Amino acid sequence: MAELEKNANGEVQAPEMSEKELNQLLQVRRDKLAALQAEGNDPFTITKYDVTHHTSDIKENYAELEGKEVSIAGRMMSKRVMGKASFCNILDLKGNIQSYVARDDLGEEEYKGFKKLDIGDIIGIVGTVFTTKTDEISVHAKKITLLSKSLQILPEKYHGLTNTDTRYRQRYVDLITNPESRDTFIKRSKIISSIRRYLDTQGFMEVETPMLVSNAGGAAARPFETHFNALDEDFKLRISLELYLKRLIVGGLERVYEIGRVFRNEGLDTRHNPEFTLMELYQAYTDYHGMMDLTENMFRHVAKEVLGTTTIVYNGVTMDLGKPFERITMVDAVKKYSGVDFKEIHTLEEARKVADEKGVHYEDRHTKGDILNLFFEDFVEEHLIQPTFVMDHPVEISPLTKKKPDDPEYVERFEMFMNGWEMCNAYSELNDPIDQRERFKAQEEMFAKGDEEANHTDEDFLNALEIGMPPTGGIGYGIDRLCMLFTDSAAIRDVLLFPTMKSLD
Repeated sequence: MAELEKNANGEVQAPEMSEKELNQLLQVRRDKLAALQAEGNDPFTITKYDVTHHTSDIKENYAELEGKEVSIAGRMMSKRVMGKASFCNILDLKGNIQSYVARDDLGEEEYKGFKKLDIGDIIGIVGTVFTTKTDEISVHAKKITLLSKSLQILPEKYHGLTNTDTRYRQRYVDLITNPESRDTFIKRSKIISSIRRYLDTQGFMEVETPMLVSNAGGAAARPFETHFNALDEDFKLRISLELYLKRLIVGGLERVYEIGRVFRNEGLDTRHNPEFTLMELYQAYTDYHGMMDLTENMFRHVAKEVLGTTTIVYNGVTMDLGKPFERITMVDAVKKYSGVDFKEIHTLEEARKVADEKGVHYEDRHTKGDILNLFFEDFVEEHLIQPTFVMDHPVEISPLTKKKPDDPEYVERFEMFMNGWEMCNAYSELNDPIDQRERFKAQEEMFAKGDEEANHTDEDFLNALEIGMPPTGGIGYGIDRLCMLFTDSAAIRDVLLFPTMKSLD
């Protein structure tokens, strides 16, 4: 069997080995566990361990803790045995710290037990805080307890878990071996907590709405479908939070929001996962301008609280949330970047002609408004690096939005862009039930022509509108995309703890 190699620091690292050799090493760990159990020292019978400090607490408060006893617990990531004295490194939630372990402090038998521990074992250490001769803050161990035996072998610590596919499938190993991954998910949690705190201060109430629905509306997307055996009915997984949250506005809950999973039966790429985290909020007695102000203030608040700055750097590109966000209409943005002014285009034939001239691909079912949106996607989006509100979309692509009173071909809607990405989508919500029914009818006609992402008529939602919904502003945010920007993560899978993966089978 291949011998384990040591690096310059005397730390063990796993060389390339055959499956037989690996199985032999794994068997050694199981044999150690069996020996412990035979001696009445089964680590899996331990139910709790009192922890007084995390590793970073000790380092940050060294002046107060020097010479005092602490109790820490975590995973042993390295071990150096040097006769009567040894060192090991412990990883916990907040970081890692070195521990000095001496035979004279532990006693002969406990020290022998320590030397048999493996990298990856979870241990508890009681000891005093001190600094070594090299000025490294450490814990001088007085007692060591094996809390859980690791029966697998971790990736070599200096290279970590580098295979991207394995990192996503075995996120638990990724979190152990790659500190930057752990930091990303800690920051993600802080981002969501910061959003909640901000909305709570603005008088919003957090609510929960159904994930299994009979009519998956509120967005243009294909739903996942399932069958509910108890009712013998087909259901869908929600693609949006919108229609139920608006029902709550009808019910008099004037400011509501929900952060939750939605599901869209679409492809996988660096910015899309079939299940993702969406936040939607609705506020009575305001409009899409109110949603712009709220969004600008909230993004700025979260950046300051989580990152300590309003300047974000993503893939080397700097974006400034501290400056007022640009506001531009979709028509003006298309004119700016394509040279085509849709104010001068009045018919579908004219829109198709200019699309042909500019090489914009469209389908027979597409309306003039659809073609305007295609121009926006082809010519504009990639240029919207700094925070930008793109306003006043065509009515054809906005079935749940109020029309502009002075220009009914367009609606009171905006999308916010950063880094060329859509970050959120907001409306002055349509609250006219008669108009809404006509919009649903148009969507049904589009579905009949082959648009699988078109909305279907929701009679209960129409009934709610007939009860009466006040003027309302609403918005949806892609939380995962926000986390990507704030953590400088290249792909959405890097900010999802357990992204969707194709089965290995």
